[in-house]
Amino acid sequence: MFPLDAWVKNETLIYNKTLSKCDSLELLSQAPRAIIVCEDTGFLDFQMRAISSVTNLAGAVFVSKDPSPVEFEFMSCPGVLISATEFATVIHYMNSSDNPIAAIKFRQTVTGKEVAPSVTDYTSRGPSPNCPAVLKPDVMAPGSLVLASWIPDDYTAAVGTNNLLSSEGFNLISGTSMACPHASGVAALLRGAHPEWSHAAIRSAMMTTTTELDSSMMPIKDVGRNFTAASPLAMGAGHIVPNLAMDPGLVYDVTPQDYVSLLCSMNFTRNQIMTITRSNMYDCANSSSLDLNYPSFVAFYDKNVTTGAMLTHRFRRVVTNVGDGRTRYEVKVTAPMGTKVAVWPQSLVFGKKNERRDYYVDITYASDGEGMVSHGSIVWVEESGKYNVRSPIVVAPTSGGK
Repeated sequence: MFPLDAWVKNETLIYNKTLSKCDSLELLSQAPRAIIVCEDTGFLDFQMRAISSVTNLAGAVFVSKDPSPVEFEFMSCPGVLISATEFATVIHYMNSSDNPIAAIKFRQTVTGKEVAPSVTDYTSRGPSPNCPAVLKPDVMAPGSLVLASWIPDDYTAAVGTNNLLSSEGFNLISGTSMACPHASGVAALLRGAHPEWSHAAIRSAMMTTTTELDSSMMPIKDVGRNFTAASPLAMGAGHIVPNLAMDPGLVYDVTPQDYVSLLCSMNFTRNQIMTITRSNMYDCANSSSLDLNYPSFVAFYDKNVTTGAMLTHRFRRVVTNVGDGRTRYEVKVTAPMGTKVAVWPQSLVFGKKNERRDYYVDITYASDGEGMVSHGSIVWVEESGKYNVRSPIVVAPTSGGK
């Protein structure tokens, strides 16, 4: 929106209790030509619009309790975002100077400086309220501040309320609007490379080949949870790695009847199921479990049960060998904190491609009384080391965790 080499030259820096809430156009319009320091009121977007609506202010310094995760698609006025600690430094400077001044330089995009990826604070999170037994989300994909093509007859930014600005063909977009086409594009490429795979097999390949690590080789952080390690309820199995998904080794397949059985276990009526399937080929004859053949494991507990009461959840999974013929896999388990995870058999031997093997998992855990979420993983490691087929494990309260 602004020239990349533009400056707001040295201007008087002002801060006072009357103006610095930056929430009154009437008051701001009476301010002198200056760069104003805006207090943290929790309404940053409104403050930016207010500053951009008056012509006498050269720019603003906005204060936020935690400015690092804030993503600006639209900065509608010359501005700088600082933390509460930096705010104290600015105030100290202003109090110690007879003529406090500041300047703003519009910085070009800097790459390679920030750790990526991370789970943004605005992302939707699990568990699914309709079926918490199936892990959602499945995966995470690039979605924040993605440079994307833009329709030519709509505005991309605004200065104040009446000045709408168009782009030159591209705009920064965030959210599932970008993450979804990234993930969908990977699925389409996998469909082209493996036309014989089912939709469930494609999803499985994408889920079991993700990464849990960021560019610093540390666990992916959750911006919305104080930069702690992201749980599968925030990032699913992890960040997609398209090249690995092309050759996953094993896949977890799901048939139409499996989905119908899940709906039956959720107490859907026959008419409701018919509305979804548009077919009477399926029935509820063998539907007694919510245990879908999914590449993840979710063990839920009622956080109102007695603290320390031990519970065991059993899962059955079937994997299909889509790798190269005869091979052997050994299991590697990282148990969620406070749980015991038993897998049997601990090795899977395949004699040929497309052969299937099943295995069982017992997760023993207890309510901690706090409703906390813990997570781990099950990884099937191929004997040559070529494949590492990873599935997340989540232990969480039925009403959602902290």
